[in-house]
Amino acid sequence: MKLQNKIFQISCDGGAATGKSTGAKMISKRYKLKFLSSGLLYRYASFLLIKYKPKDKIKFLRKKFKKLNYKKLNEINLHTIEISKQSAIIAKIYKIRQILKNFQTNFAKKNKNCCIEGRDISTKILPNSDVKFFFKCNLKTAAFRRYKELKKDNKIKLKEVKKALRIRNNHDINRKSSPLLKHRDAIEIDTGKLNKKAMVKKMSKYVEKIIKIKYGNRTRIK
Repeated sequence: MKLQNKIFQISCDGGAATGKSTGAKMISKRYKLKFLSSGLLYRYASFLLIKYKPKDKIKFLRKKFKKLNYKKLNEINLHTIEISKQSAIIAKIYKIRQILKNFQTNFAKKNKNCCIEGRDISTKILPNSDVKFFFKCNLKTAAFRRYKELKKDNKIKLKEVKKALRIRNNHDINRKSSPLLKHRDAIEIDTGKLNKKAMVKKMSKYVEKIIKIKYGNRTRIK
């Protein structure tokens, strides 16, 4: 039995540079799920606001996201310190969050088998997802990961990255609208203690368990 025309959805949450994007991408590839990064959406929104400086930000973004081709986002360099700082700011704006939330929920409706990663996926976007993961790691490890990612195209110091991540995580945890929270059913993945192979192995263990419970022992996603 194959999961064609059936629903199987995974939600991945966690702080900045905790490895949730890597984990979500790898598990999506393994189980042939459509993948969406909400963080990339916020970065793209920030990129647009920085580039065009619209007077009416809400109207401008609503129009842009109505016709957005998500796949094209990978063609733009969205990983800069300026964009990271702007993303932390707009993430606190309720109306902007609603625009991006609508894009994410529509994506989930169109793609029955999907994996979405972000900061409020399990609590707001996919509260009924089959498997929920919550990623974490220590700040030192997260900062070094982001530093390696940014230094390719930016002259930046590790201590600046560490400071930016600390501020971002504080914003995410304490904002009023959809704060970063661990869902009560979420499985914790500490990426500071796992390499990529071990991370995917741990995630797969839980995914396989839920597939068997929901659809039977012979079921697999194609």
